[in-house]
Amino acid sequence: MSEKPWDGLRVCVAGLGVSGRAAARVLASHGARVTVVDARDGDEQRGHAADLEARGVAVRLGDGESLPAGTDLVVTSPGWSPDVPLLAAAAAAGIEIIGEVELAWRLRPENAAPWLAITGTDGKTTVVRMLACMLTAAGYKALAVGNVGTPTVEAVSEPYDVLAVELSSYQLHWSNSLAPHASAVLNVAPDHLDWHGSMDAYVAAKAKIFTPGCVAVHNADDATSTALAEQAEGVERRVGFTLRVPRPGELGVVEELLVDRAFTEHAGQAAELAAFGDVRPFAPHNVANALAAAGLARAFGAPPEAVRDGLRAFVPEPHRIQHVADVDGVAYVNDSKATQPHAAAASLTAFEPVVWIAGGLLKGLDVDDLVRSCAGRLRGAVLIGRDRHRLAEALARHAPDVPVVDVSDTDTGAMDRVVNEAASLARPGDTVLLAPVGASFDMFANYPARGDAFIAAVERLAAGRPGTGNAGNAGNAAAGNAGES
Repeated sequence: MSEKPWDGLRVCVAGLGVSGRAAARVLASHGARVTVVDARDGDEQRGHAADLEARGVAVRLGDGESLPAGTDLVVTSPGWSPDVPLLAAAAAAGIEIIGEVELAWRLRPENAAPWLAITGTDGKTTVVRMLACMLTAAGYKALAVGNVGTPTVEAVSEPYDVLAVELSSYQLHWSNSLAPHASAVLNVAPDHLDWHGSMDAYVAAKAKIFTPGCVAVHNADDATSTALAEQAEGVERRVGFTLRVPRPGELGVVEELLVDRAFTEHAGQAAELAAFGDVRPFAPHNVANALAAAGLARAFGAPPEAVRDGLRAFVPEPHRIQHVADVDGVAYVNDSKATQPHAAAASLTAFEPVVWIAGGLLKGLDVDDLVRSCAGRLRGAVLIGRDRHRLAEALARHAPDVPVVDVSDTDTGAMDRVVNEAASLARPGDTVLLAPVGASFDMFANYPARGDAFIAAVERLAAGRPGTGNAGNAGNAAAGNAGES
């Protein structure tokens, strides 16, 4: 390979999103001849195009299907599925297709920061941020990257000690040479099957995170996560995390403590890491998230006290089990990020009894198992969005005694009616929980906008009952990554 392998390389960057723009900038700085293509052609895209063109990047708007002539390499944005015409044409021509994360790995300088990588159906952003806090508490210069802010391709050239890298199934699909120091699969449940084509293909993408030489951190309470770790070839070691009492080689829970029996000096010895009170917001699945982050931090050498201090420093993202207010003795909780059944189940099992606000775009995912498993927790349900009929049918089958309110409104005032209907079903001690199961795009711009609408409606409900509500830490901050998972 030449000293400048990117010099003169003709690269097509598919997509003018955050990762596409970052990839184009970095490739151009390495001497590549870059063309960015995007089917959109609005004011925002033209503004981004002007910035890139000033850096010597060619931009083609209004045509995201045609592969530029002479292309040597395609760098695709994660949302582009393999069957879109441009990528299909590249594959048919034998042109390599990679993602921004794979590009970042290839562009790493010598002595680059090791990666601690995280994937899973749910919890990735929470875990990567918890992990970054733990690493910082341990004295490392660390950064959370991937889908959480700084594009990976821009972070790899900076002088960090370690990177906490969130990886989606899309990003893993388009990667083939990543070699993290340690990797974790948090959980695996059906999602993005329209993109991957099958559950087997989705699982195969997740499996790519366990590479030879890495410490494979897996969820011992999740059969698929465990199987992927067991099937991974050449890993340095396998470490499980569990909500049960841990066996030697695992992290887990003893009474109300998070403990480590994997990275201690003597085999089987237990090290106390943190207490339940250090995990915010507290919920069983968030304890699992904390244990996964702790496993990766400990694999990199962080001491036990850094796990505790990191969890205490961690600031939860909005729209994830976010307590909004207490009104007339009823708690109102916003988990708008719960955009598929696995995430909604984790949220529902954290509360009882629940008035459940659910609906949206179900993306073809089955909801029967979710409703069946959580039926006993439900005080009532208020259904919204395009696919609410499927939830209504599942509730009729598995929870026929649970009162259900169907809200067909889609206007800007719909959430007020939803919250008022939920309040009428709730009793003191109950939780009104927005855990929609579905994506938000049928009614809202994204899941943060849906969560903000819920927060505002709850605040109006509280204001209408003087002295009974406290909106506390509700806020209207949008999540850092507005994409649906």
